[in-house]
Amino acid sequence: MTSLADLRDRWRRLDVTVQDLPLALLLTAVALVPVWHGHGTQLADLVPARPFDGWGVLAITVECLPLAMRRKRPMTSLVLVFTGFTADQLCGWNTLGGTALSLALFSAGIHLAHHRRATVIAASVGYLALAGVLARMGQLGFDSALLFYAVLASMWAVGAGLRRNRLAEMEHRRHVAEAARAAERTRIARELHDVVTHHVTAMVVQAEAARYLTAAPERLDEALTAVSDTGRYAIADLRHLLDLLNPVHGDELRALVEQTRRAGQPVELVEQGRSPDTQGGTDATVYRVAREALTNALKYDYGARTSVTVRYGVGEIDVWVSTDGSGSGTASPGGSGRGLAGLRERVGTLGGDFTAGPRAEGGFLVTARIPVGVGA
Repeated sequence: MTSLADLRDRWRRLDVTVQDLPLALLLTAVALVPVWHGHGTQLADLVPARPFDGWGVLAITVECLPLAMRRKRPMTSLVLVFTGFTADQLCGWNTLGGTALSLALFSAGIHLAHHRRATVIAASVGYLALAGVLARMGQLGFDSALLFYAVLASMWAVGAGLRRNRLAEMEHRRHVAEAARAAERTRIARELHDVVTHHVTAMVVQAEAARYLTAAPERLDEALTAVSDTGRYAIADLRHLLDLLNPVHGDELRALVEQTRRAGQPVELVEQGRSPDTQGGTDATVYRVAREALTNALKYDYGARTSVTVRYGVGEIDVWVSTDGSGSGTASPGGSGRGLAGLRERVGTLGGDFTAGPRAEGGFLVTARIPVGVGA
C-alpha cells in the first residue's frame, strides 16, 4: 500500500508545470460555466457584443490555462493571460476567468528572473491602453480603473516581496555554507600539517638511526621496515585528506553507482534536469547522500532492487535513494547511525531537508532536498 509520504515524494518529482496544471484546469472549468458569466471581473459597463460561443471558449482557455506555466515560464504565462483577459473584457463576458490575471501577476512577481522592470512598464502600458479602449466603448470610471490597477500592482508587489525574502534567505544560507566550508578546509589543513610533520619526522629519525645499524643487519632490517611502514601510513592519511578536498561531480556519482553494481547491488540511476553550477558544497552533499544510502543498501538490503534519483530543479536539488526490501542483510542491524546523522546535519546546514526511514511496503528510503545558491 502506498503511503502518504510516498505520494508526496512522487508529486514533488513531477515537473512544476504538471503540479500547476490542476489549478489552471479548475479555473478554466469554473470560468466556462454559463450561469456565472457576468459575475467576474468587470471594468466597464458593457453589453456583451456577441453571445458566448466558440470564441468565448477560446478566450477563457487563453486566459486561464497558461497558469500551468506560471512558475516555469512566468513571462509567457502573463502575456497569454492578459491577452485572454483583454478579449474577455472587450466582449463584455466578464467571466470568473479574470481572477487568472491577478494570479499570473503574483507568480511573475515571485518567479520572473529577468527584465522585471521592463515587465512592470509593459504591463502598466497594456493596462492603460485597455482602460482607454473600454472608456471609449462604455462607462468606465476613473476610480474603478485606478482601484483595479492598485489591486494588480499589489499582487505584483506581494510576489516581489516574497522573492526578495527568498533571495535574502538563500544568500544567508550561501554565506553559512561558505563559512562551514572554510572551517572544514582549515581543519583539513591542520590535519594535513600534523600528518606530514608527524610521519615525515618519524621517517627522518628512523632513517638517521638506520645509518648506524650497518653492523647489525637484523636491526637494520627492522629500521628500514619501520621507515616503509611509516611512509605507507603517510600515503594513506594523505589520500584520505585529498579525498575530502576533491570536488565531486556527476561523473563521480555515476562511477559510484557503477561501483555499487559491481559489488552485486542492482542499482538504477535516474537524473532529471540539468545539473547547475552549484556553490557551497552542494555537489559534494549530493554525492555523500548517495554514497551513504548505497553503503547502507549493501549492508542491510544486499541484492535488492535499488533506485537512485537526482532531480535538478529550480533553486534546489532533490535526491531519492530507495530499496524494495527484497535483499538480505550482510551486517548486523542497528548500526550507530552516525552516517545518517552527519548527513542530516550537513543538509540542514545548507538549509535543506533530510529524511531516512523504512518504507511501508518494505525496504528503505532516503530523501534529501538541497537548496542551490542564488545564481541557480
